[in-house]
Amino acid sequence: MSTRSFERQDNQLRPVSFERDFLKHPYGSCLVKFGDTHVLCAVTIDENLPGWRKGSGLGWLTAEYSMLPASTSVRNNRERGIVQGRTQEIQRLIGRSLRSVLDMSVLGEYNIFIDCDVIQADGGTRTAAITGAWLALHDALTVWRDAGKLTANPLLGQVAAVSVGMVDGRLVLDMDAAEDNIAEIDMNLVMNGQAEFIEIQGTAEHTTFDRTRLDALLDLGTHGLNELLFAQAAEIA
Repeated sequence: MSTRSFERQDNQLRPVSFERDFLKHPYGSCLVKFGDTHVLCAVTIDENLPGWRKGSGLGWLTAEYSMLPASTSVRNNRERGIVQGRTQEIQRLIGRSLRSVLDMSVLGEYNIFIDCDVIQADGGTRTAAITGAWLALHDALTVWRDAGKLTANPLLGQVAAVSVGMVDGRLVLDMDAAEDNIAEIDMNLVMNGQAEFIEIQGTAEHTTFDRTRLDALLDLGTHGLNELLFAQAAEIA
């Protein structure tokens, strides 16, 4: 590997952008772009809690994730009825990540739905989805509170996510699809605004790694996550 996409250095993110209020109907929405990966995130809120949660005084958050058929170079079939294993894994990751910064007692008995639809995929779709979904969630809760549905904001802080890995022996931040496909080590990191990790997904794809390399990957990921958290904060400032 010689030149990275967008002429980046190994420790640089792809160009990141957020277009909030992208959709008319949801309480919050955001089109997030990590380079050529584009994910549309939307948030709706209602009182239709899961049965096991009703009467608890606590709310809930559920995430759904999908890739549009034309989001990749080879058409994807729509998942109708049966959700594939990869999709389930990503949905659960998005849900866990965002629930970690929600005070469910302050939210009360409301159900939040996060929909993340990949409209163009070039690696890092789950990390882009989490980062953009947080902004959509922030905006939705602001609308819900302004409508008198909440007495306080249940959002406890920020969440962002990024990938790191090793490609051709080099540690790289925010891998695109070409890098991800040949990565010797592949890792996804989720972190909150207090620099605390929410999730670490690390895999030795073609080579094992020791504690020293793991620490280096975490340091590189933290560098990128701090940039993403700063970009989120700048959006809502």
